[in-house]
Amino acid sequence: MSVTLDSNQWNLVYNVFSFGLISMIACTIYTLVSQSRVLPKYRNALVMSSMVTFIAGYHYWRIFDSFSESSEGMMVNLTGEPGSFNEAYRYVDWLLTVPLLLVEVIAVLALAKELSRSLITRLVPASAAMIALGYPGEISSDQNTQVLYGVLSTIPFIYILYVLFVELGKSLDRQPAGVAETVGRLRLLLIATWGVYPIAYIFNIVGDASASSFVTVQVGYTIADILAKCVFGLTILKIARMKSHAEGMPADH
Repeated sequence: MSVTLDSNQWNLVYNVFSFGLISMIACTIYTLVSQSRVLPKYRNALVMSSMVTFIAGYHYWRIFDSFSESSEGMMVNLTGEPGSFNEAYRYVDWLLTVPLLLVEVIAVLALAKELSRSLITRLVPASAAMIALGYPGEISSDQNTQVLYGVLSTIPFIYILYVLFVELGKSLDRQPAGVAETVGRLRLLLIATWGVYPIAYIFNIVGDASASSFVTVQVGYTIADILAKCVFGLTILKIARMKSHAEGMPADH
C-alpha cells in the first residue's frame, strides 16, 4: 500500500516534520537552561519537561528520516515492510512521554507525598494503557478492529480526565494566587491537544489511505505534539516560576 502526494503535500509533510523536530530541540534546551530560574524543589518538573521534548525530538528525527527514506518521488510506501514509513515511532514516543507529561504536572505542584503517589499510580498506568490500546487500531486495516481499539483506548482517556479534573482539582485551592488558574488552562490545553489525536485517528477509520488523509493525519499529529509537549512544558516552567516567586525567590531571578 502506498499514497502518491503532489509536490505541495509532500513538502508540507516534510516541513512540518522538520518544524516538529526543531521545536522539540529548542524547547529541550530552553527548559534545561532555565533550571536556575526556579527553586530546587521544582526543578524535577523541568527535568521531566526536558525529557519529554528530548524523547519527542529523537523520535521526530526518526520520523523525518523514515518519511524521506520511504518516499520514491512523491509516492510514500506504507506497506509496513522494511523501508516503508514507520508510524510506530509515534507510539513509542507517546508511550514514554504521555506518562511523563502527567507526572510533571504533579511534580510542579509539589503536593503531599501520599497524594502525589496516589495520583501517579493511577495516571501513569492509565496513560500507558491508552497508548497501548490505540496502536493495534492504528496499524490495522480492518475497520472493526480500528473501531474496537479506538473505543478501548478511550476508556483510560476518560479516566485520566476524571483524575485531572476531579481528584487533582481538589488540591488546587491550596496553591499560590494565579497557579490554580494556570493549572486550569494547562488541563484545558491537554484536552484540546489530546483531542486532535482521536480526530486524526478517525481519518484512518473512515476510508482507505489517500494522499489527503495521510497529510491530515501527519500534520494533525505533529501540531498536537508541539502543543502538548512544547507549549505544555513552557506552561510548566511558568507555574514553577510563579510558585518560586510566591515562596521568596526574587522576581527578577
